[in-house]
Amino acid sequence: MQIYEELKARGLIAQVTDEEEIRELVNNGKATFYIGFDCTADSLTAGHFMALTLMKRLQQAGNKPVALIGGGTTMIGDPSGRTDMRKMLTIEDINHNAECFRRQMEKFIDFGEGKAIMVNNADWLLDLNYVELLREVGTYFSVNNMLRAECYKQRMEKGLSFFEFNYMIMQSYDFYHLFQKYGCNMQFGGDDQWSNMLGGTELIRKKLGKDAYAMTITLLTDSQGKKMGKTAGNAVWLDPNKTSPYDFYQYWRNVDDADVLKCIRMLTFLPLEQIEEMSEWKDAQLNNAKEILAFELTKMVHGEEEAASAQEKARAVFGGSTEHIPETVIGEDALTDGKADIMGLLVLSGLCASRSDARRNIQQGGVLVGEEKCTDINRCFDGEVLRAGVVLRRGKKSFKRVVLK
Repeated sequence: MQIYEELKARGLIAQVTDEEEIRELVNNGKATFYIGFDCTADSLTAGHFMALTLMKRLQQAGNKPVALIGGGTTMIGDPSGRTDMRKMLTIEDINHNAECFRRQMEKFIDFGEGKAIMVNNADWLLDLNYVELLREVGTYFSVNNMLRAECYKQRMEKGLSFFEFNYMIMQSYDFYHLFQKYGCNMQFGGDDQWSNMLGGTELIRKKLGKDAYAMTITLLTDSQGKKMGKTAGNAVWLDPNKTSPYDFYQYWRNVDDADVLKCIRMLTFLPLEQIEEMSEWKDAQLNNAKEILAFELTKMVHGEEEAASAQEKARAVFGGSTEHIPETVIGEDALTDGKADIMGLLVLSGLCASRSDARRNIQQGGVLVGEEKCTDINRCFDGEVLRAGVVLRRGKKSFKRVVLK
């Protein structure tokens, strides 16, 4: 099976502009394609997995990835899927985040000589002359069409700033620039980016009279898609200093039964024949599928040794052992009058996103202290108890031992 057909079989392709031309390019390793990453944080998240694994698949088939760091577009902020304007970052923050992204991407993509390249759109966007840009690019965009674009619809009711309205033009200019300088003939992105991607494709065709193509990858849009990149209210980071290998493993180990095979098909490199056999698995066998998913993805990000260790610890915890439960260490500054309350500990441990989230989980009966269900939102623990360690559990599968040191 050739790469394009494999992408379709894995359920990865949502829309394409010219399917036969794209199939010919990618199957013959002739695509130079880019995917953009706005560096709004200093770590990629689980939500970036789809793009990273797609780039790896296509590179293995002989195509050339261009990882575009959005140093310039991050200064505007993509309004897609937003109900409010993103926080503006400083240039120093953006540059730091971009360097962090590169180190994490190198685990998926080969940036060796003649292989993939990484570029930063700040190198060309920040020096643009506004009037020249309007004359060179602005005449190719219809405001009527832009206002109908899906990426702006959620913002129209609350108000879309002219600042953000420029994002589509900036992203389109990226493709135009990469096409001319690097021979980049294809762009990939999430299905929610379709309007922005069409803008770049049409700009090249209208302005240069040359062919360029766009393809969007399917996002996980059901219950798993809504959770992608989130756990206990916090992002699941690829940086091990933000999300430990164990927590990363647990995130994928805890996916819904209905989503596990979809995630295995889309995100892992297991053969489709093996995945097809799993489609017959039911009940307890689905737990085996979840372990396979969690191990494969943790191995990609943290290495096989860490993945095996995380799996061993998870199995021990589910088997009733408390030895391998991950710890959250707190200091004396976390105490008030020598005590810490249950809601504060749930937040400090990362089991809940906020005190209101902790309150809701307690009131709904979803929090245990040791083996005892906690129903008192005002419950407190003194220093002596915390020094011995308190095991907290949210739901059936999220554990943390909180220790005062």
